[in-house]
Amino acid sequence: MNTAVRPSARLITALCGTVALVLAAAGCAGGTGSGSAGGEVTSITALDYYTDATEHAQWGKRLSACGRAAGVTVEHRSVPGASLVPQVLRQASSRTLPDLLMLDNPDLQQIARTGALTPLDRYGIDAGGYTGGIRSAGTYRGKVYGLAPTVSTVALFYNKDMLAEAGVAVPKTWDELRTAAARLTRPGRYGMAVDANATFEGTWQFLPFLWSNGGDETRLDSPQAAQALQLWVDLVRSGSMSKSVLNWTQADVHDQFVAGRAAMMVNGPWRISAMDSTENLHWGVAPLPVRRPGQRLVTPLGGEVWTVPQNSSEARQRKAARVLACLNDSENMLALAEQYHTVPSRPSVASRYAERVPSMAAFVKSVQGARARTGELGVEWPRAATGIYTAVQAALTGERTPQEALRRAQRIATGS
Repeated sequence: MNTAVRPSARLITALCGTVALVLAAAGCAGGTGSGSAGGEVTSITALDYYTDATEHAQWGKRLSACGRAAGVTVEHRSVPGASLVPQVLRQASSRTLPDLLMLDNPDLQQIARTGALTPLDRYGIDAGGYTGGIRSAGTYRGKVYGLAPTVSTVALFYNKDMLAEAGVAVPKTWDELRTAAARLTRPGRYGMAVDANATFEGTWQFLPFLWSNGGDETRLDSPQAAQALQLWVDLVRSGSMSKSVLNWTQADVHDQFVAGRAAMMVNGPWRISAMDSTENLHWGVAPLPVRRPGQRLVTPLGGEVWTVPQNSSEARQRKAARVLACLNDSENMLALAEQYHTVPSRPSVASRYAERVPSMAAFVKSVQGARARTGELGVEWPRAATGIYTAVQAALTGERTPQEALRRAQRIATGS
């Protein structure tokens, strides 16, 4: 999941309007790779935000392999995550979009709204075999514009030794979580850790508690939302969770856990490699608790989708689509999942993966009911996300009660 700070909704709206006018007037020209609209296409361009040297090289190798299968070379570029969307909007205006574009899934709708992307059914790409949540992450106004080879979500990590020493079972309900966290707390150690900072990352961690309890971003001031926020308030007030969660990132939460200063944490599978390399750390992972038995766990869906932007060359688009389809075949899904500790997007592949990698079974199970963050509000999602993390901050500091904080969140989400 990309956690870079997004451009403001106001800026995006302004830029989208400009882009839409340009696209409507002129269409988008091709990228800088070889091949004209009427000639043979020998190379295409691809853009993503995998700037880490190792990750960039790994993706470059995979893109090259899929390019060879499609009969083209792939010119692969990466830009920092925070720069990707603004750059894509500028490139759409100047008609210099890449042939193949990766987007963090919450960003797809705002780019598709400009007309900069092409629906994948145009190229015969089948979006069947995916869960509804995963398919919706790449969908805008009923059309699928992007597909993710793998996805991610969050779950509950726990220190096996600490739970065994305290005689605590892995919690499955909120009451069990409160009790377990209290029994696991002692000087120098908190029972529970989350990321509650004032960013979309803080919102991401709160969503499973909101959604699983029947709360909804279309009505943030509901009793169900207040119950979820009260749980986090209770954990902080009781001393079972540090007040520092207000400033922690997911990386900070991980550091607290591996250092033995937190017995349980909410985090994603991208932390597994580091935990596996930590000596004497015996950890387990389970689906997040729900408020009461029988409730369905609903977690947020992370992961990047690959898209085919508009350009003047049908031949270039079709080559790019072939590379996209290759990235999303079962073999690549499985290889990417094993390489990055993510979950294959097709359940049929994910079930095989869970058998091969037991530590990922909780994430595979959670992904089955996961939701795209833009699933309800579409391009208006960023305002709701801002309202949510603002409410979490206000409630955990004691500035407002959960109910008061969420009423304010609703006003932020609706712009009223």
